[in-house]
Amino acid sequence: MQELATPTLLWLLLLTLAVVAFSSGTEVAMLAANRYRARAQAATGSRRAKLLLSILSKPDDWLGANLIVLTLASAGATTIATILAVRNGHPYALLLPTVLLPTLMLVFCELAPKIYAATHPDGVARAAAPFYKALVWIARPGVTLANAAAYGLLRLFGVVNASERSGQQLSPEELRMVVNESVPLVPQRHRQMLLSILDLERITVNDIMIPRQDIAGIDLDDDWERILEQLRQTPHTRLPVYRGDLDQMIGLVHMRRIAQELARDTLDRDRLEEIAAQREPYYVPDGTALTVQLANFQRDRRRFAFVVDEYGDVQGLVTLEDILEEIVGEFTSDPATVSHRDIHREASGAFIVNASAHIRVLNRALSWQLPTDGPKTLNGLLLERLETIPEAGTSLRIGNLDMQVLQIADNAIRTVRVQERKDGTAERG
Repeated sequence: MQELATPTLLWLLLLTLAVVAFSSGTEVAMLAANRYRARAQAATGSRRAKLLLSILSKPDDWLGANLIVLTLASAGATTIATILAVRNGHPYALLLPTVLLPTLMLVFCELAPKIYAATHPDGVARAAAPFYKALVWIARPGVTLANAAAYGLLRLFGVVNASERSGQQLSPEELRMVVNESVPLVPQRHRQMLLSILDLERITVNDIMIPRQDIAGIDLDDDWERILEQLRQTPHTRLPVYRGDLDQMIGLVHMRRIAQELARDTLDRDRLEEIAAQREPYYVPDGTALTVQLANFQRDRRRFAFVVDEYGDVQGLVTLEDILEEIVGEFTSDPATVSHRDIHREASGAFIVNASAHIRVLNRALSWQLPTDGPKTLNGLLLERLETIPEAGTSLRIGNLDMQVLQIADNAIRTVRVQERKDGTAERG
């Protein structure tokens, strides 16, 4: 290199600096490139995207090749700058390789390329992919030796096994963050649906089931006239039939079949029991995840199931509609309004709430912050806080919500008036 002319050395210096800038910038771009966007582009036939994914799938190869080139280019630039300084003979010429060159490399070959690549990672990575393909092929022997030495050193200290590679899969929490940060590409309602789907795995049937005391059914031990009246007035399409209580269930009846029997005037107590016995009830254990139960509903062609505890006692009822509402929200003609079968707004702005409503539903529908780590229903939460069965008119405050018990029945709170405080206070009264 000493025999080369000074202009040639200057051109070589510029070339090595350009290589350093390329290597530094593209390394950042390759590490920050959106692999999911690249996969989507590859699915549409983009050759650059396919090549990029192929390179990114073997980080050891392209990182090793890049570091070899970066090291050689940096060393070459320093060597050339030193030769030029010696040739110049000026007393301060040695400042070129010791002060000026490192400064130029820091600003123009490190910071500037990396900042640009960090702000345009996908475009830079796709553009650099063909160069890395050739670079990996050329530097294959050196990369193999360098990787073997690196992994050997790490294994020596027990840091990593050569066969262990970190995957690119996203955790559920990371997926939630991706969905939340998808504004404005995904509308708010669609984002909420995606988040609800992710939540299904950690929500169980206990969280959304209709409590046992609220299950509508036919007790064959009741007066026949009362049974007929119940059959004519029910808003449900299917009803459980039992004797005495739900734990002595006989089966299910579909109201379409009952309507036919009523029209022919052939329905009596024995006929009702016979029809119910033709459709056995469907039971699921408490604690079943909603993802599992949704698959079970689809597999068994069922629309609702009775939730039972470890002793086989019925605890509640979960329906396919309840699970779908966890994803899409309450079925209503106007999604922009607060509408739920258990929530009714008064003109004053207060809410009359069915105390058997699930806390998760109330929090989602009204943007409340009631605790969800304890009781599942508003009734359970109030009883826990009051530590007794209250009388109608009892009031308390939870967070910024003033609650007044309106109705008590069967040792449970039935309805509550809830007023949200606007002053932000969060005391309990």
